[in-house]
Amino acid sequence: MKRLLIPTLLSILLLTLLVGSLSIIISITTTPYIYDDMASIPHTQTALILGSSVSDEGKLSPVLKDRANAAIILYNAGKVKTILISGDNSTTTYNEVNPVKTYLITQGIPEITIFLDYAGFDTYSSMYRARDIFLVGSTTIVSQSFHLPRAVYIAQNLGITAYGFNADDGHYLLRNYLRELFANVKAIGNLTFHTRPKYLGEIVPLTKK
Repeated sequence: MKRLLIPTLLSILLLTLLVGSLSIIISITTTPYIYDDMASIPHTQTALILGSSVSDEGKLSPVLKDRANAAIILYNAGKVKTILISGDNSTTTYNEVNPVKTYLITQGIPEITIFLDYAGFDTYSSMYRARDIFLVGSTTIVSQSFHLPRAVYIAQNLGITAYGFNADDGHYLLRNYLRELFANVKAIGNLTFHTRPKYLGEIVPLTKK
């Protein structure tokens, strides 16, 4: 057991350093492109709302509602021309996309400016499909501070001109930030190996309705 203890501890230490280093790199790289102030954020083609949980009745979780509200702010300020909602609709009983669309319309966003991506099963898939299916060239990603660095990093490394708009409007659990440490490793792996999303499909440019 003693012979195994030191190699095991060293392996854990190296893994911890690797995970931490990747997160630091992603954070430093993307910080200049993430904004808290709507007035100073550049204009882009679309606001990209990334999916999060909804209830069985279609009620938006606080995280998702904050993202939708941030997109509304950007649209009403003329910072974006369209809104792309990307989320999980992998089963007939679960849909993260339509409830957000309904909410946006009730808040005065014209339906013609809203586009839907039902196969945004994770952040990488959402960015890949935004580029290849919706032909997004520039986007402002609306999400929380714990998620934006990874989202912006993926988008930029896929060739999208991407900024982040902080949708924080409350207190988020420490586990949200801890989860990102390992999600960052997955993101680097997807980018390194040019992973294709589970679904692609017909091209739907944001100019087409």
